[in-house]
Amino acid sequence: MNKQNLKQHARLAALFTAMGLSFAVHADIKIGVAGPHTGANAAYGDQLWRGAVQAAEDINAKGGINGEKIVLIKGDDACEPKQAIAVANRLVDSEQVAAVIGHFCSSSTIPATEVYEEAGILSMTPGSTAPKLTERGLSGVFRMCGRDDQQGVVAGNYLIDDLKAKKIAIIHDKDTYGQGVADATRAQLHARGVQEVIYEGLTRGEKDFNSLVTKISAAGADVVYFGGLHSEAGPLVRQMREQGLTAKFVSDDGIVTDELVTTAGGKQYTEGVLMTFVTDPRNQPEGKDVVERFRAHGYEPEGFTLFSYASLQAIAAAFQATGGTDSAKAGEWLKNNSVSTVMGAKEWDEKGDLKVSPYVMYRWDAEGKYQQL
Repeated sequence: MNKQNLKQHARLAALFTAMGLSFAVHADIKIGVAGPHTGANAAYGDQLWRGAVQAAEDINAKGGINGEKIVLIKGDDACEPKQAIAVANRLVDSEQVAAVIGHFCSSSTIPATEVYEEAGILSMTPGSTAPKLTERGLSGVFRMCGRDDQQGVVAGNYLIDDLKAKKIAIIHDKDTYGQGVADATRAQLHARGVQEVIYEGLTRGEKDFNSLVTKISAAGADVVYFGGLHSEAGPLVRQMREQGLTAKFVSDDGIVTDELVTTAGGKQYTEGVLMTFVTDPRNQPEGKDVVERFRAHGYEPEGFTLFSYASLQAIAAAFQATGGTDSAKAGEWLKNNSVSTVMGAKEWDEKGDLKVSPYVMYRWDAEGKYQQL
């Protein structure tokens, strides 16, 4: 409960006492769920929302947080930084949330968390991997995912050791996340003594990449590494195949959604696509019952769905343990305690990063689904 609500309840309590009536303070705990709920990347906002909704239902069914029910407030940033700041201010000022799950795109999460930090509100992102997010010394910022520099090492090593790549084209979407993970992969290649044949950015929102594909083909690339999201990855890989370019296509956890098949124009174009992602959380024994509940309702908890569920579990555990919604106390508690989640036990370091976040490789199959290798 925030300070303004406490003062309001105190005034009401005094009034009721003066009238000889009893007064019990009951309040909901508002938690924001911020991400791209509309726009080209709305699939990820849907994952975050579904995960948080199921977690809230399950936690509330067991009594909520210290007897208070969780109420979720949706914030749509459309993966646009300016909109993310506006959403953050609304969640803080108008909605008076106690904590925030989000955002998704690193370029949105970084400025939004400045707002939350100033307001003293705890935030945990299920999917923002840019190292900068937790390198700014902000005490109330956490993530339930890994970092680009961890992901890039795995990707770079795979390109060299498993694919035996000789000529690698590195393409990114010029965004904080996309370019960041591409640069991390590039750095690992350089550390291993491999130079890319192309390093180039495309513009998010564009759909015609044929001239870029021609350039990649002319460079003789046998592997294309793309840093970005499914909205650009899909058209890019389709146009590669349409031009007869058979180079391996490798990407990141920004394409972990079935929407990749849609944006590519069919599973015939995504078959064989490779990507980095953490060990599939759907296979964790701790989350078996939750995964079955999702599937019973006709929803496959893909991508970052369980990351969002686990984020609310962590926030709820911290508030429960500290006996209130003081974000400073909750943040300190998270940095000193393990939390049991649907993704297994999670622990955070002083920066707010997970102590363990193992990335592995996945391949998209002929049925348009991704499978861990």
